[in-house]
Amino acid sequence: MILNAQPDIEVVGEAADGRRAVELAQRLRPDVCLLDIRMPGMDGIEATRALAGPSVADPLAVVVITTFDLDDYVYAALRAGARGFLLKEAGPALLAQAVHAAAAGDALIAPSVTTRLLKAFADAGPAAPPRQPIEALTDREEQVLVAVARGRTNKEIADELFITLSTVKSHITSLMTKLGVRNRVEIAMWAYETNRTRMR
Repeated sequence: MILNAQPDIEVVGEAADGRRAVELAQRLRPDVCLLDIRMPGMDGIEATRALAGPSVADPLAVVVITTFDLDDYVYAALRAGARGFLLKEAGPALLAQAVHAAAAGDALIAPSVTTRLLKAFADAGPAAPPRQPIEALTDREEQVLVAVARGRTNKEIADELFITLSTVKSHITSLMTKLGVRNRVEIAMWAYETNRTRMR
């Protein structure tokens, strides 16, 4: 109901359980899949892995939503390939924003969750020396890296650095390749791990 009320979002399918959700998503190929963590038959993490996991040749964009504010769920969802993670209390505006972000190739994690994730990561400190990039980062990639770590969207990065949206996307793809990571959250974590976020 909330999503259908948005002028530029159309709900193309609904499912009562995880298995059905995966079947529908694979058949309908929606721009974004919104999955609950707790679903009968197959939970949201398993469904996310089936639709967006590392072994999926043509992954779909998945946003996971839950009433349970547990870090284990956040980590599991992101590792499974989710592009967004929201709490049900987030409200209609943030929900619509997360769907738009996922459709555009961005990631949106509930602000309270992102802050806690990065704080927990910083407090724990690196267990091992930070993984070095496969190839040295360019100056522009360093700038994009810091912007991603600060939670900027692709459009905000493009505006800040006076570059096109497609150039931002190219830099992010290059960063993921060089750092050996799969999403923006892992890029941000690497930036924190290597103290890049202190750069101005």
